[in-house]
Amino acid sequence: MITTKSAPKPGEGVWLWLIKIISGGLIIIFLVTHFIVNHLSGTAEGGLLTFREIIQFYTSPAYLVLEILFLITVVSHALIGFRGVILDLNPARSAMTVIDWLLVILGVGSVVYGVWLVLTIAAQAA
Repeated sequence: MITTKSAPKPGEGVWLWLIKIISGGLIIIFLVTHFIVNHLSGTAEGGLLTFREIIQFYTSPAYLVLEILFLITVVSHALIGFRGVILDLNPARSAMTVIDWLLVILGVGSVVYGVWLVLTIAAQAA
C-alpha cells in the first residue's frame, strides 16, 4: 500500500504550506472557469476571442474580480513553489532572508502590474 503524507518542508512554515495547497486547488477552479468563459461559452467563433470581445468581458465587474484573483493565485502559488525549490538547496539562513524579500518584491510587483494591466484593458471599453 502506498501512502503519501503532505507536510511543510523544513523552513517553509505551516502558513506558506497551507497557502500553497489551497492556491493549487484554486488555480484548477479558476483555470477551468477561465477556459469555459473564454473558449467554450460559444461567445467566440473558433474558441478564440478578439481584442474587442476581451474588452467587452472586462466590462463585467465579476469577470474583472475573477481575472485578478486568478492572477494573485497563480503568482502566489508559483513563488511559494519556487521558494520550496530553493529550500531544497539548503541555503544559509541569511541568504534565505534575502531571497524571501526578493520573492515578495517580485510577487507584489507582478500583481500590481497585472492589476494595472487588467484595469487599463477594462478602461478601453469606456
